[in-house]
Amino acid sequence: MKVAILDDVHPIIIEVLEEYHCELIDHKKTSYEDFKKVITNYEGILLRSRLKMNQELLEKANNLKFIGRPGAGLENIDLKYCESNNIQVFRSPEGNMDAVGEHAIGMLFTLFNNLNKSVNEVKQGVWLREENRGIELKGKTIGILGYGYMGSTFAKKLRGFDVQIIAYDKYISDFGNEFVKEVTLDQLFQQTDILSIHTPLTSETVQMVNKEFISKFINPIYIINTARGKSLVTKDIVELIKTGKVLGVCLDVLEYESSSFEFLEADNIPEPLAYLLNSPKAVITPHIAGWTHEAKYKMGKVLVDKIIATFF
Repeated sequence: MKVAILDDVHPIIIEVLEEYHCELIDHKKTSYEDFKKVITNYEGILLRSRLKMNQELLEKANNLKFIGRPGAGLENIDLKYCESNNIQVFRSPEGNMDAVGEHAIGMLFTLFNNLNKSVNEVKQGVWLREENRGIELKGKTIGILGYGYMGSTFAKKLRGFDVQIIAYDKYISDFGNEFVKEVTLDQLFQQTDILSIHTPLTSETVQMVNKEFISKFINPIYIINTARGKSLVTKDIVELIKTGKVLGVCLDVLEYESSSFEFLEADNIPEPLAYLLNSPKAVITPHIAGWTHEAKYKMGKVLVDKIIATFF
């Protein structure tokens, strides 16, 4: 089987596929137009987010049997075309769900306990205690929007913190258990203190978390987003922080990221993001919630195991 590698992947994927006598060709620097000319040569593709697997490209892939993407998101792949043309699509959210859950909790504690601010002050010789008095997580209601691999793992990580965990998912039901209560969207609006977003990027979720959506929450809320940046409207978040409807945000993903999750140049920062970067009510990280050393290996191992189980 001839397989094109379009992005960096963990060596475990290469090692296992080579054991099964796959021919692996490096296309990590090949442009979209150049790859379109040779895609017909391949039975498999390994990628992350550098190139879009759209219909225009896939129509040239006469021999393609599978596309494998380490991680969770598949928004850069035309899934409908793949399904109708018998192209298997593999992903591995099982590999980085623990990393995402841990990162979300870490960001929340950083925000609640003023860790960024106080650490920087101490480094400058400033020792402020009352000004850095924090907030406890205990007793809060955490509302999880989207209860797939990431949302459910985040819920499990919260056990032991004495919080109430509720979750809403438009496409999944009957998932309530001893540590999470399944609720309707209206109940999510009524009860949530902290909203954690765990939805994929689709036509339904683009700019979903906007001023109108957030205004439906009864309580002022904190927001965590470790899913996809374009699901949240940054300028609306800034406006609602100023009014007190949003008490703080933890953002590992930004709507200003490119499709391959690259960031803007420092001299081209949009005004809403500049506000958040200078606000003590925002904790922002560079799309690293699923980016642990362990997760990179697990994503690769889960993915290649699925490929081998299907084709060999």
